[in-house]
Amino acid sequence: MHRLKNWQLFAICVLTWGTTWFAITFQIGHVAPEVGVAMRFALAGTVILVLCVLRQQSLRFTPTQHAVFALQGGFMYGVSYVCVYHAEQHLVSGLVAVGYSASPLVAGLGARVFFGVNLRPRFILGGLLGIAGVALIFWPEFGKTTGDRNTLLGALFTVGSVLLSTVGSLTASRNRSRGLPFWPALGFGMLYGAAAAALIAVLQGQSFAPPAIASWWLSLFYLALAGSVLTFACFLTLQERIGPGPTGTIGVMTPLLALVVSMAFEGFHPEMLTFAGAALAVGGNVLMLRRT
Repeated sequence: MHRLKNWQLFAICVLTWGTTWFAITFQIGHVAPEVGVAMRFALAGTVILVLCVLRQQSLRFTPTQHAVFALQGGFMYGVSYVCVYHAEQHLVSGLVAVGYSASPLVAGLGARVFFGVNLRPRFILGGLLGIAGVALIFWPEFGKTTGDRNTLLGALFTVGSVLLSTVGSLTASRNRSRGLPFWPALGFGMLYGAAAAALIAVLQGQSFAPPAIASWWLSLFYLALAGSVLTFACFLTLQERIGPGPTGTIGVMTPLLALVVSMAFEGFHPEMLTFAGAALAVGGNVLMLRRT
């Protein structure tokens, strides 16, 4: 990773994360969403922990530390992604991705409520602009009578995924402040997230038999290895070089690319409100991520 230039690291993150939303659509309809999430993060978490062993990182942690890993992973990679997969059963993947533009504001408000973190007025204004942009993007979809129910369900699952992932995100921030190593925390977190999704599947009596479909397997490996392992390695390397603020612009570009992918491959036809909403969402995120 250290041999790659900054623009190459940036491009890998945006191109990969921007297309993972569409890759999820190949997982839907063949197995239950809970089963797909469990297999994805079980594979990704195992690969990350194997890499930790090869790099001679210690994987010995106390029961209390494992408890916080489980809290982080259960919400961030487990139940939140189950909601994402369900959301994409009702909405094109690009709309679900844009819905995540509200994540920074929700996480910021959570940090303020639970940890007393100060929020600048610019951050709040940017978050409100982002939410307004998301609302504009979804508005035309609610106006289509044939898609009202699907749009409502998709929007509710998207909101649920954002709220649930925020719990994991806030836990992760506490883990970093406690000095817990990132990669082992990520690997164990993904395994605990996979376990949470698997438990939901078991309680619902879902089958874990994988389909004999090439596209399903290819998307699984892409989501687990490229979308989870490779991109995090690139993201962290870039963050070390240029700081968290500029690196955060990846989160601005990702939903835009996801929308373009939906237009190209899912038959999504944007309206003027869609473009206006995308501009507001991007502007709001840029405002939140700008350095002082």
